[in-house]
Amino acid sequence: MSSPTTPSTPSAFYSEQTARETEDRRCAAGRLTSDFAGAPEDAHAALERAVADVHPAVAELAAALHADPETAFAEHRSVARIADLLEREGQAASVGVHGLDTALRAEFTAGEGGRTVALLAEYDALPEIGHACGHNVIAGAAVGAFLALRRLAEAHPDAVRGRVVLLGTPAEEGHTGKEYLAREGAFDGLDAAIMLHPYGYDLADQAWLGRRTARLTFTGVTAHASAEPFMGRNALDAATLFYTGLGLLRQQMLPVDRVHAVITDGGTRPSIIPETASLQLYVRSKYTESLVDLSARVNDLAHGAALMAGVGVQLEWDSHPPSLPVRSNGPLTGRWAQAQARRGRQALPFGVVPETLAASTDFGNVSLRVPGIHPLLKIADSSVALHTRAFADAAGSDAAQDAVADGAYGLAATALDFLTDDALAAAVAEDFAAAGGVVDVEHLFDDLT
Repeated sequence: MSSPTTPSTPSAFYSEQTARETEDRRCAAGRLTSDFAGAPEDAHAALERAVADVHPAVAELAAALHADPETAFAEHRSVARIADLLEREGQAASVGVHGLDTALRAEFTAGEGGRTVALLAEYDALPEIGHACGHNVIAGAAVGAFLALRRLAEAHPDAVRGRVVLLGTPAEEGHTGKEYLAREGAFDGLDAAIMLHPYGYDLADQAWLGRRTARLTFTGVTAHASAEPFMGRNALDAATLFYTGLGLLRQQMLPVDRVHAVITDGGTRPSIIPETASLQLYVRSKYTESLVDLSARVNDLAHGAALMAGVGVQLEWDSHPPSLPVRSNGPLTGRWAQAQARRGRQALPFGVVPETLAASTDFGNVSLRVPGIHPLLKIADSSVALHTRAFADAAGSDAAQDAVADGAYGLAATALDFLTDDALAAAVAEDFAAAGGVVDVEHLFDDLT
């Protein structure tokens, strides 16, 4: 039998079966409800009118961001467009805040006292395929929500009480811009932080995995591979042992864990025993505690592989800070679902879409500092995956612009309810405390680095 010249085709059965099961659960899912009154009906009606008023300008912003994508830490034109729109609306904005050149902050205060809520906007894109995660939709919805709340506060001074902050948060793709902002005080003094993400489903809540990155470099002793191989210590052997160890580890990993690695350097010539070999890897888990545990096991694998091959190892964790699992706030999630129902959308509860369809986001780092939500809004068919050209096309579609409007209302309505309803705000704080309260994110992995 001759060797194959092309790879085999992966079976689509599991993906198709998962889609069928998800559809069954979607049909069976009841509507999420809220035990809280939120803001009065007349305030919500006025808020919807304000969302409609600002939508043309916000839609133009989302389209412009989509047409001119910029990657992490380089979103200069994108943030300038947001700042320009705010200033045309009479709202001052500061760019280059909290230690990042392309971060933005704008805020207004209505009434005396009250709570503080932040609306988060992302606007970085992916290399080569642009807004294949739909961050232009995120930015449009957040800016629209902020401007709508501001108009509501101006037209109806008694309708909004508290402080509303718009935070432009760069560098989510492959990085953790929000963690850098947090370490510079961006989230200090907030009572809640909310944002959304476009997707193939309307989801009130979904699993988001924590993610750490690492680079391993094994250092051995070079030698002639034929004349004196016994005088060498093969760094590629250690890299191979480590990579094999990851594969064996998967059998004992939690179902919510993920590890993936590539060997980036393994030598130059077959006749030379490699002196160095390097790998890059991602380690992910659904829970902060299990991410810590999995990181420790990966540490053990690295040192064990080095010991077996007789080489040294340098393990460098988190050249950018890790992304942590998202902790969704239940009472805020309920209000988001109520707001989406008003727009004709059914925000599905957690568990309808399998948690195996999970990615990572640096909003997790925010949600462990203050109460928050990160719901998803449908802009494409469920078969269209994030980080694909097809999703980039969806992010520039009419469905995406509908999501900008519905998302702007959802964020604004949730924020308004939180600022208005004292019972809701108390429940938000209680839910956050019951889930573990504030986590010292910056020093979480100090014992493992």
